[in-house]
Amino acid sequence: MDPDNPVVRLCAQGMRAEAAGRPADAERLFHQAWESATDDYEACVAAHYLARHQPTPERTLHWNRECLRRADLVGDERVAAFYPSLYLNTAKAHQDLGEPDEARESFRLAAARIGAVPPGPYADWVRVAIAEGLRTTGAAVPRAADGLLSALLAGFCARGDLKALGLILPAHLADLGTEEDRVRLTTALHMVHAARWLPEDEQRLLGRAVGALAAPA
Repeated sequence: MDPDNPVVRLCAQGMRAEAAGRPADAERLFHQAWESATDDYEACVAAHYLARHQPTPERTLHWNRECLRRADLVGDERVAAFYPSLYLNTAKAHQDLGEPDEARESFRLAAARIGAVPPGPYADWVRVAIAEGLRTTGAAVPRAADGLLSALLAGFCARGDLKALGLILPAHLADLGTEEDRVRLTTALHMVHAARWLPEDEQRLLGRAVGALAAPA
């Protein structure tokens, strides 16, 4: 986003106010941004931040939908990277309203657009949030290795094996169910398995998980 855009500046000021523990000031700045918007792009940006400060799930969903509507009206590369977050926020609003089917579909739409987000910490955060949503709503296709991975990760946590956790957990948490994700997760498991520092029982379990992931779906 253009930091010199007046609406973007107001939203940035609102975020600073929010971070400083001044929610009323943040909400005022986001409303000011909405009222200052001169086109669909600026309205999309302002609606995104307004959705953060609504008193009810219904109002939150309203502003998330308005944000999506404005993004669709823009329809160019300026908003392409917005969609994963917009669908993610919409999905969470549906969850808060007890609408699992709508939430599931929004999580799927978010996952389908994640490739538009430039690589980096923000993309990683959005991917993990989407993956969690897919799992909690039953939209994720279970992998044969899921039970083995859960047991392994629980063992790593119990032993405080941060090295094994650091190598495997990011790929596991960010798994959207794609072939690329399966390869990433399998590679992480292979690396730990090849190093052979795990206790014998975990090493065997890890080998089984690698085999389960490598098997055709």
